[in-house]
Amino acid sequence: MSDKAVLVTGAAGLVGNVVRQKLEKQGRAVVAIDRVDRSADGQPIIPCDVNDIHRLHAVVTDHDVDAIIHCGAYSGPMVARDNPYSMVQVNIVGTANMLELARVHKMRRMVFCSSTSAYGNTPEGPVPEDVPLYPTTVYGASKAASEQLVWTYFRQFGVDAVALRLSWVYGPGRTTDCMIRTLIEDALARRPTRVPFGADFHRQYIHVDDAAGALLLALDAADLPRRIYTVTGGTYHTLQEIGDIVKTVLPDADIEMQPGADPVDEVHRRFDISAVERDLGYAPSFDLKAGIRSYADWIASRKPNAGAH
Repeated sequence: MSDKAVLVTGAAGLVGNVVRQKLEKQGRAVVAIDRVDRSADGQPIIPCDVNDIHRLHAVVTDHDVDAIIHCGAYSGPMVARDNPYSMVQVNIVGTANMLELARVHKMRRMVFCSSTSAYGNTPEGPVPEDVPLYPTTVYGASKAASEQLVWTYFRQFGVDAVALRLSWVYGPGRTTDCMIRTLIEDALARRPTRVPFGADFHRQYIHVDDAAGALLLALDAADLPRRIYTVTGGTYHTLQEIGDIVKTVLPDADIEMQPGADPVDEVHRRFDISAVERDLGYAPSFDLKAGIRSYADWIASRKPNAGAH
């Protein structure tokens, strides 16, 4: 393990903030950057855009950085949906900039936070990493394109880079569109949840703590047999089944869903995570019940009167 600094991009975001916290708890030097200058827990962050290549080089030089965990990007297909140009600039060019930093400064490793949205609709599972990719959104395409850059920077320039395809991330800190968050917030407010789809639609979630932990495993692995890994929470449930788990955590929950697919999501069969388990020693620490409880506690702590009569 190097005693030099790790650059964490998107350090004010959901995954990046937890990555930063985990590194700091390990006593490691962290250089946290984001477009905003304060993290979710109030820690200082260096304001720096992933497209400001000159400032990026200056930050890396000034802080003796030798590795990158790149979480800084638009965080899902629901974000910047009507601004595809910005999606390309931030997600693809931003990743290229990180790879350039790693190449020019001869860094030890660059870890890229990719997404299962790169797959598009999948064949029957278990789905391995090496199936053809058919993303259906510019967001998914931006992740698939960035993965190709990761691969080619490794092959052409010897940059030790790896991409982790994270499934739907949930848990403390997530404030953007999330079915689990909606179910929890409705239950805490004693509102009924009525969803016109989802009873038979599967979604694979991963707790933010497990997502960040997987990125750290990739950062520190002695050897990387692959350059792309899929990482989920190890579960495969319908949204209705997930709603039933919410009911066990929050008995006041009143949830009803109708059959059918999410009209703005892709059909993902069960992902095969055996490669990341075998090569990186990954094992999810949160099952859905424990993860939903942790998320509900966080949401309730932010809204202390949410459960009051």
